[in-house]
Amino acid sequence: MVKAEKIILGIDPGTNLMGYGVLRTVGQKAEAVALGVIDMHKIGDTYQKLGHIYERVSGIISEYLPDELAIEAPFFGKNVQSMLKLGRAQGVAIAAAIQHDVPIHEYAPLKIKMALTGNGAASKEQVAGMLQRILHLDEEQMKQHFDATDALAAAYCHFMQMNRPQSSAGYRSWKDYATKNSDKVRQ
Repeated sequence: MVKAEKIILGIDPGTNLMGYGVLRTVGQKAEAVALGVIDMHKIGDTYQKLGHIYERVSGIISEYLPDELAIEAPFFGKNVQSMLKLGRAQGVAIAAAIQHDVPIHEYAPLKIKMALTGNGAASKEQVAGMLQRILHLDEEQMKQHFDATDALAAAYCHFMQMNRPQSSAGYRSWKDYATKNSDKVRQ
């Protein structure tokens, strides 16, 4: 039996830098195909930035033909204006995927960090370091912005979710499992 190849595009939304990472998977194996950033620092108009995001994400989709998109959910911070801008950027990237019939999966930053490092409070450096070890990335690939490695981390998180057997019990965390299965867990 031949295992099907799947291409996963990861996106880390941003209004000045939007990271992207492309992961090729076959069965239980994954390899990084590309990672980079969409740089919008020189674009002053907010709406032109959104148009640029749409064009670039559409171009990346056309180039790599992903089977699925894994996108990081906006982080809920204190600055409402920043949240609105980030949500717009994420929405435009999602719209590009919808236009190309690419299924979308959204992951919270905490979930992505947990999937890669086991620590939801991991730093961007820790996430990048783990990706470098897992995917055997060379130093040249690691010279990208953390936005690029965060995007690749979203794609890898989705890969891990695809290969994880779904529990019919619906556990949300190890703590949830332990609570529901106290007879199976030693304290």
